[in-house]
Amino acid sequence: MSYYDFLFAIEVLVGGLLSGVMYSLVAIGFVLIYKTSGVLNFAQGSMVLFAALTFVSLVERGIPFALSLLITFAVMVALGFTIERIVLRPLVNRSPMTLFMATLGLSYIIEGAAQLMWGTQVHGLDLGIDDTPFEVGGILISSFDLLAAGIAAAMVAGLSAFFYWTRIGLAFRAVADDQFAALAVGLRLPRIWGTVWTAAGFVALVAGLLWGARLGVQFSLSLIVLKALPVLVLGGFDSILGAIVGGLIIGASEKLAEVYLGPFVGGGIEGWFAYALALVVLLVRPSGLFGQKTVERV
Repeated sequence: MSYYDFLFAIEVLVGGLLSGVMYSLVAIGFVLIYKTSGVLNFAQGSMVLFAALTFVSLVERGIPFALSLLITFAVMVALGFTIERIVLRPLVNRSPMTLFMATLGLSYIIEGAAQLMWGTQVHGLDLGIDDTPFEVGGILISSFDLLAAGIAAAMVAGLSAFFYWTRIGLAFRAVADDQFAALAVGLRLPRIWGTVWTAAGFVALVAGLLWGARLGVQFSLSLIVLKALPVLVLGGFDSILGAIVGGLIIGASEKLAEVYLGPFVGGGIEGWFAYALALVVLLVRPSGLFGQKTVERV
């Protein structure tokens, strides 16, 4: 391999890692809900879409950027709290399939509400981030991808600090470890679930703005949830660290596979390679790299 081939490989790898941080951002929304309530929130993608569409629609109507951001944040917090209170709290202790179907139906309701409120047209979202690539040691890096990855990393660090160093965070971890033990020591599960759904709404807001600026705000944006699934399978559904590491692995591997394996299979490998990798992990380690192993008693 020549020096220029090596630089190109590093450039592809860096681009994949930056994309992986964006995948992790969506996956963390899943992990927050799943750890505390055991619900696979399939509506997370629709929440990402709703956040991006609300923000860009407010900006287009002449509302200042900062105020639009504040209003959208309040809307997403209210949406997360409402979902927990009205939809999922009455379904506590129901089967996982019932909960999954509830969030799947909720996904279509949120998309329909977004369509009724803001219309179906495609919007461009400009966050004021320059996307001109810059060169570092002969490697071209996207300015937008780097800044977006930095924002996502800062948010992940903030959430991690919140859940590890605050009283609510410690309560969250206790509920994630054992709901019945947490209930026995006096923790209020509904309050914790409401807080977690609020955090999931905030994650959806950040993810919606970054992905909306990258791809445009359109209804296919909700399908970004499908990119989070192999991340969750790889890292583990109940691990924030797993969501981060899984996103980096998925992002890097799919870019490298497209460049170096794609020519041998006709291209298009980036669209399905992550799922093939997730399938292999399922066969070898069903709980994921960082997920909690379950022990079946006979």
